[in-house]
Amino acid sequence: MNTLNESAQQAKLRFGIVGNAPALTAAVERAVRVAPIDLSVLVVGESGTGKEFFPKIIHAYSPRKHARYIAVNCGAIPEGTIDSELFGHEKGAFTGAVDTRKGYFEEADGGTIFLDEVAELPLTTQARLLRVLESGEFLKVGSSTVQKTNVRIVAATNVDLQRAIAEGRFREDLYYRLSTVLIALPPLRERGADIRLLARKFAADFAERYRTAPIEFGDDARATMAAYRWPGNVRQLKNVVDQLALFQAGETVGADTLRRYLPGVADSYVPMVTPGYEAHAYERERDMLLGMIFNLQRRIDHLEQQCSRPAARPREFDIDVPMANLLPQNCTSGVGAAPDKTSAPAPDAETATPAAVPDEASQNTDTLRDSERMLIRRALELEGGHRKAAADRLNISERTLYRKIKEYGLE
Repeated sequence: MNTLNESAQQAKLRFGIVGNAPALTAAVERAVRVAPIDLSVLVVGESGTGKEFFPKIIHAYSPRKHARYIAVNCGAIPEGTIDSELFGHEKGAFTGAVDTRKGYFEEADGGTIFLDEVAELPLTTQARLLRVLESGEFLKVGSSTVQKTNVRIVAATNVDLQRAIAEGRFREDLYYRLSTVLIALPPLRERGADIRLLARKFAADFAERYRTAPIEFGDDARATMAAYRWPGNVRQLKNVVDQLALFQAGETVGADTLRRYLPGVADSYVPMVTPGYEAHAYERERDMLLGMIFNLQRRIDHLEQQCSRPAARPREFDIDVPMANLLPQNCTSGVGAAPDKTSAPAPDAETATPAAVPDEASQNTDTLRDSERMLIRRALELEGGHRKAAADRLNISERTLYRKIKEYGLE
């Protein structure tokens, strides 16, 4: 075994990198080899492939290992403050700059800076960064004094920088400065048996940390994992295994169980829920019933607009108001009927009867009452019979709920 390969294996052990895929091993060897040479490095790979480990390897195996190592997520810093964060600012340089502040390039002088998501840098900041790479010089925001820094830059991105250059989102000259040495990480789906090794490690780590019964993976589950594309790579695999280790503790996980945790394999993602609690069925049922109620309300609004003398309506739609009472009392012969000037005054809302409305509206009222009764019953069931909580869920007053419970015999 040669010295380079031995160092790569040591680096994998030291930084917890699991896997024997040739592409992964080659990437680690490349990081170890470039570490002693003070060149800029660009790490590329899909999100979740573990790019954050490689700047640490490069720093740890370089002469700068005793100096500072600073990791910066370029995508997490607002565009208006990124220059200040990286290069510092002078007092009064902008609103809120109450003191002079050192930036990361000044703080990390003599050490290493890891620029994660480097493709998210604004073009103006890219120009400043290019100057640092070319001459080691930078200006603080609000200052005209040139400062020097001696830092090594390791950058990482999951973006296709060649496309970003073609689209004018990334400087071509900066790309060539950053990628003096390029390290490409393979996606998890191309790492073969590493998927099984990682799954077993994550399951064992979870059981040890939280003192739960360990899980095992059946042959069919291992085959399913190997065939799945893992768009979230190692990060997604750990997420899935953690869920399995929690909800299937002590079990041997089969393919059918595993598929429930893999979006894109099953027809739909089925999260774990408490047995007997049909949350998703209730949500669909509630949406359907509310849609029916609002459709009926729109139809009644249309009827009112056709009447020359609409009856007074409540200020807002309330489940407490019988649907029949929302119809104007002078509309007794259908849409567009002429008003009867000799008709009796509209009865009070509490005494209105279904006979005062057209047949179609009466049928709609019956449908609404059924829907109303079902909604109230479901709300009471979901809140364990707690009426105040059920009233809050229905967005009605407790007084209204009590009356409806009595009216529908739900006591």
